Amino acid sequence: MERFGFVGLPNAGKSSLYNALAGGGALAAPYAFATTDPNTGVAKVLDHRLDKLAVMSGSQSVIPASVQFTDIGGLVEGASQGEGLGNHFLAGIREVDAIVFVLRAFADGNVPGPDKPLEHLAVVETELSLADLDSAEKQLSRKSRQMKGDRSLAAEVAALEKAVAILSEGTPLYRAGLSDDDRDALKPNFLLTNKPVMAVVNVGEDELDQIDGHAADVSGELAGAEVLGMCVQLEAEAALLPLDERNELLEGLELGEGALPRFARAAYNLLGMRTYLTTGEKESRAWTFKAGYTAPQAAGVIHTDFERGFIRAETIQWDELLECGSMAVARDQGKLRSEGKDYLVQDGDVIEFLFNV
Repeated sequence: MERFGFVGLPNAGKSSLYNALAGGGALAAPYAFATTDPNTGVAKVLDHRLDKLAVMSGSQSVIPASVQFTDIGGLVEGASQGEGLGNHFLAGIREVDAIVFVLRAFADGNVPGPDKPLEHLAVVETELSLADLDSAEKQLSRKSRQMKGDRSLAAEVAALEKAVAILSEGTPLYRAGLSDDDRDALKPNFLLTNKPVMAVVNVGEDELDQIDGHAADVSGELAGAEVLGMCVQLEAEAALLPLDERNELLEGLELGEGALPRFARAAYNLLGMRTYLTTGEKESRAWTFKAGYTAPQAAGVIHTDFERGFIRAETIQWDELLECGSMAVARDQGKLRSEGKDYLVQDGDVIEFLFNV
């Protein structure tokens, strides 16, 4: 399960975004530091392909992919020096797979601080960089000593030296153009700015026509990052409604399909994740894997025995299978392919693995 950590200034909309994705559960109050303990939620990733396959197979259960997200307390300028509640919340997201910046783009006289998303981004990036600098300096000191008796740490120590130099200038590591080898060497240190980042730009209910403009501003600053614009408050309210009423509200406001599908697609794209599917009378299920996985590696997502004893994968794209009506018909018509160990699994593949252990 992929894990995402929400980071932003107080009242930027982090808790409301959590509620939009999880369907409620987090306190969203108009004052700073309403969140004092991290909230962690899990949301199912809706997938129309899976639903259609389940109907075709008459599946008893449907198991979609899931994402996990953590909402932490708001950061303020000077948090790394103890301002506000300090940066101790960040420990709660050290092990997430990616950071999600929640950036405010709405004016509210009851909410202190800037209402420009780029100003929010600058403050948050500085505080994350300073928090990482403190951590990197401590790790460098400790591992430099350990390296005297363990030369295998040389690459990690060299990467930490580069990281300390970059972070000392207030630059987050994801902006520094570090090599893949250096970023891999830094992973055991769980530095926040060594993670992939995406941003949610939160506009007010009366500024829905400005969503694209605000998102474009942030995209220009965070080159290469996934950036979503949305009215988080409306999305959170919609998430509490029954499905038919929710869809009616979203359509009426021209908000499309809602926060979760958009967030899931952007998050999966950020991490290079893909989905393959299995289907049958017992269950239809979505499985996530890294782009570039071979058939045995994808089989290992289900169970290590599948990878260890892999023989072959029988596969077909989901829409082709629906046209056939069943795996048996697809096999009879010669549309079910038999793939070996070198096959690169594609998003939307429906697979039956044959293995022997």
